[in-house]
Amino acid sequence: MKKHRIALIPGDGIGREVLPEGVLVLEAAARRFGFQLEMTEFDWSCDRLLKTGKMMPDDGMATLRGFDSIFLGAVGWPGVPDHVSLWGLLIPIRREFDEYVNLRPVRLFEGVPTPLANRKPGEIDFWVVRENTEGEYSELGGRMFRGTDQEFAVQEAVFTRKGVDRVLKFAFDFARTTKKHVTSATKSNGIIHTMPFWDERFAEMKARYPDVRADQYHIDILTAHFVRNPDWFDVVVGSNLFGDILSDLGPALTGSIGVAPSGNINPERVYPSMFEPVHGSAPDIAGKGIANPIGQIWSGAMMVRHLGHPDAAAAIERAIAASLVEGGPRTRDLGGNGDTRTVGAAIAELVKTV
Repeated sequence: MKKHRIALIPGDGIGREVLPEGVLVLEAAARRFGFQLEMTEFDWSCDRLLKTGKMMPDDGMATLRGFDSIFLGAVGWPGVPDHVSLWGLLIPIRREFDEYVNLRPVRLFEGVPTPLANRKPGEIDFWVVRENTEGEYSELGGRMFRGTDQEFAVQEAVFTRKGVDRVLKFAFDFARTTKKHVTSATKSNGIIHTMPFWDERFAEMKARYPDVRADQYHIDILTAHFVRNPDWFDVVVGSNLFGDILSDLGPALTGSIGVAPSGNINPERVYPSMFEPVHGSAPDIAGKGIANPIGQIWSGAMMVRHLGHPDAAAAIERAIAASLVEGGPRTRDLGGNGDTRTVGAAIAELVKTV
């Protein structure tokens, strides 16, 4: 029986509430499909930062290197600046483990109301591929003359040929497994250096994939098309910033960001990949037991697919869909009154049979 070592990081806020439900569903899938998950939990969080001065210990990255995958809940809490919490845990993992692809599915499930009028399941079903390690989210830059009238801040964006080409290649390869259509997010009419470079690399990459339809839009009109024409899209690829924005907008179209999963992926599998829901720590509802666990559970499905168990992943996804379409319990963000544990338990039960 194949065994996988999984690092669990509940993190902050609702991460501590939804991650156990994700584990519950993963364990049900593992039992049904005949593999083992050896899970080790770590208390790395803003609480730990406030107690020790660090989000994770100095040997944290070395510890994680021994795992096959990382299952993360959420990062961030009031009182700790977001740039401190993210750069103390999430971003080091993404960068040191070269998780250069952030993959986020956008899918409208049967039985879930969408804010878009007259849209049906099947009409919103696409993927966002976000470059995850460079681009606009670089560490280069700084501030000078703080507190004076001359104060200024400089933030440098970094686009390398290697970094751009590899995420574009992933998007085109991935599109060959879906509907063979890639859309690039750009802004080369206003950002004069990095975005024309991105467009040039995209043009060269699409020439290598004559079987894949390719187009591009400036980010401003692309967000409008997400709302007006979500059925146009299959695989949408963008830089770190543009991909971040689009992969939040996309799930909002499907009824709730609470259902949205993501994978921070090292495609070469040299390092462990990390899977997490998109919703963040949601301090406004933390501790109430009402957070939607589907984003965490679906992230678990992405994780086991990455680990080589597509049947288990498909069963989890079918269980999610069945729980929504057949009138099962749902959380308040989806119009129900179910709590986190009830929804998680219902999906775990469905995984045994669907």
